[in-house]
Amino acid sequence: MARGPGGQETEVRAVCHTELVKHCDAVWTDAAGNLIGLIREQHRESSVPPIKSVQVMAHLDEIAMIVKRVEANGTLRVVALGGANPVNFGMCPVDILAEDKVLPGVLSFGSMHATRESPQGKDVQDGAVSWQDVHVITRLGVEELRLAGVRPGTRVVLSRHWRAPWKVNDAIAAHFLDDRAPVAAALEAAALVASRKRELRCDVYFVFTTMEEESQAGAMYAARTLPCDITVALEVGPVLEEYGTELRVAPIISTGDMKAYYTRTIAERLQRAAERCGYSPQFALLVDFSSDASAVLASGISAQTGCLAIPTENTHGYEVILADGITACARTLVEFLADSE
Repeated sequence: MARGPGGQETEVRAVCHTELVKHCDAVWTDAAGNLIGLIREQHRESSVPPIKSVQVMAHLDEIAMIVKRVEANGTLRVVALGGANPVNFGMCPVDILAEDKVLPGVLSFGSMHATRESPQGKDVQDGAVSWQDVHVITRLGVEELRLAGVRPGTRVVLSRHWRAPWKVNDAIAAHFLDDRAPVAAALEAAALVASRKRELRCDVYFVFTTMEEESQAGAMYAARTLPCDITVALEVGPVLEEYGTELRVAPIISTGDMKAYYTRTIAERLQRAAERCGYSPQFALLVDFSSDASAVLASGISAQTGCLAIPTENTHGYEVILADGITACARTLVEFLADSE
């Protein structure tokens, strides 16, 4: 239920902080807004060579909207904050995150009873709605909106009225499982790592990154400032025939995406970790995709990277995962971190 548009993830960060402090040796928020939890390795024999520290990244932010301008009639023109089309939201209730309050609004494409004489008529009737056809109804005047701090740059998110998850037999459906499901997996993994701390041969940084959906700026800053050579991103993985992926519990191991090809040895270690946990992992080359890990690899600020993903239907829409997929991702990650290779 926590709202977390890019650059304004305070509510989500607070939830994660409450959980991390239960298991980590240190927890802090860096200058970029990333939440970081560190679990240190136990003292080891001097004869055992050290392994470089690992940073595990899951992003705090959700697909959202941002105000482009305030119209004279008090409606808001918005554009996507992250990779989404209007159809990903539909006509729905929204929360406008003003300076010191949350205002209600309705995301609108206009009436479906319009003819092509209306500006949005053709696109709406054809189902090809673009952001130029979209506005947010506020029922407030321009001056009221100004006094509330609504301006270009104000974030608009799906209302809490529509955020509750929906159970579909063995599956969970909700908006923003990207990246809330991987965030939940990271928190579960932190608890498991803390219980197996003596098996660690490296420090582990759990990094909950900001602004992944827009620019991956949070991950870039963390990778530059943390002493880690290995980065593993936890993500959702699209279930599509073109990638050969299926909606099942076993995690997806991405071998590459639009920004980089992941380190082969890391992918192989993730595979062995999943198999030791009793899963048959799915491999996929996710061409139309990117993650914090591929961004930092492509920029040369992390030496080795991997991506472990929870199989997900309807990515960036009303997403569906299997309930046990979160734990499968967490267990595989922990087995990877405890690996002595």
